[in-house]
Amino acid sequence: MRGARDAAQRAADALAELIRHRLHRVSAVRRSEDDGWIVRVDVLEVARIPDTTSLLATYEVGLDSAGDLLQYRRVARYRRGAQEQ
Repeated sequence: MRGARDAAQRAADALAELIRHRLHRVSAVRRSEDDGWIVRVDVLEVARIPDTTSLLATYEVGLDSAGDLLQYRRVARYRRGAQEQ
């Protein structure tokens, strides 16, 4: 894999296939201890009106050094209008 941008795209694509929710953005990319990647992806889970009450979630996606999916998990769920802690 070429770098963080490639890791972010591969993680987002893999997650989109698995969870079937609309991706909002990639919020973090970092190297893992085993030379793979850990990518955090924010996802729109429940769209509501007004938009500030929609529910989003952050998923952490683990990729190996070749960019293949190893694992994913939801690490947070929040209302769009809520302030970050």
